[in-house]
Amino acid sequence: MDLIEEAPARRRRGQELEDALLDAAWDELLESGYAALTFDAVAARAGTSRTVVYRRWPTKPDLVRASVARAGTRDRVPAPDTGTLRGDAIALLKRANETRLGFAAVLSVHLGQYFQETGTGPADLRELMIGGRATTLDDILERAVARGEIDRAVLTPRIAALPFDLFRQEVLMTLKPVPLATITEIVDTIFLPLVGLRPLA
Repeated sequence: MDLIEEAPARRRRGQELEDALLDAAWDELLESGYAALTFDAVAARAGTSRTVVYRRWPTKPDLVRASVARAGTRDRVPAPDTGTLRGDAIALLKRANETRLGFAAVLSVHLGQYFQETGTGPADLRELMIGGRATTLDDILERAVARGEIDRAVLTPRIAALPFDLFRQEVLMTLKPVPLATITEIVDTIFLPLVGLRPLA
């Protein structure tokens, strides 16, 4: 009987390899936390060697920053477009329930030692993740301004960030999806009045 030889595994290079390493580091953070994170574990999960990881990120904090930055941006999807700011804001927060709980868990539970070692906080990682780019919420607000639904002058940085700030606080306090009733309350009773819109009766 003829033997069928398996084809050798395709060697990953460049961005493909780097993404695989960062995804592996993120999964290790989710499962084990920062204190237990090792280069060997990341390398094993990614199917490569410790040297390959270490060559790119010489320290554990370097690796964590890079993995958090990738995790925060890799799943970004187009902003919802329901035709109203209210509809868009509620749809965006509902989507965040599906995509951001793991990120919140890492920030609140698994990175305490990292913050102590580096003298930083969650806001620093968030800034690294965004990197000066417009967020999906920014896109939603820009469309509302373009429709004439709201006045750009009312969108101070604090007000513009408010829906996600309140959503994030709920997640960090419970580590559970935010109920739809709470999302609706954030949008209708707090956010919309601040931008000059009347909530639905």
